[in-house]
Amino acid sequence: MEQILLNAQERQIKGKTVKQLRRSGWVPGVVYGHRTEPLSLQIEARSLQKVLQDAGTNRLITLNIEGSPGSKMVLVRDLQRDCLNHSMLHVDLYEVIMTERITAEVPVELVGESPLVKGGGALLLQALSSIEIECLPGDLPEAFAIDLSSLTQIDDAVLVSDLQVAEGVQILTDPDEVVVKVLAQEEEEVEEVVED
Repeated sequence: MEQILLNAQERQIKGKTVKQLRRSGWVPGVVYGHRTEPLSLQIEARSLQKVLQDAGTNRLITLNIEGSPGSKMVLVRDLQRDCLNHSMLHVDLYEVIMTERITAEVPVELVGESPLVKGGGALLLQALSSIEIECLPGDLPEAFAIDLSSLTQIDDAVLVSDLQVAEGVQILTDPDEVVVKVLAQEEEEVEEVVED
């Protein structure tokens, strides 16, 4: 797995004046951790956008802060976006210690198609879009891929307990929860409209 690099600078501008920062192509942010004092950062918007496309919220990012020795291993913990134009307003980065377990939400990725759903005879219900896990940062899975082609009958389902995980990864989500399920497509009752 290739390393994802992100460069940042320590941010001096705080409060309401960060609007100027955003206008000049930077995103304000903070890096913190249980052994890290919070540090205000500014990150070039274009490079942050590219890193988010590559890493999402559950891939490790190597953070280099200008003028600081060494790099930090971080995860994106929160990204605030403008509700109108979806521009990035602020990013929270969490520094991980590679020898300490962390909890994370790992996305569910649906692969393939259920023959029943494809044929139009059933509906697919996705009950969970992510699974909570605990593991060492280096063992963090990118996603849980679920092959839908194995769902061939009405009421076929994949439960959390059916998911395969690598050694050292512990699932925290309730094992009895349904991730995806095939449901019967109910016939719509057509009522005749009688005109007077």
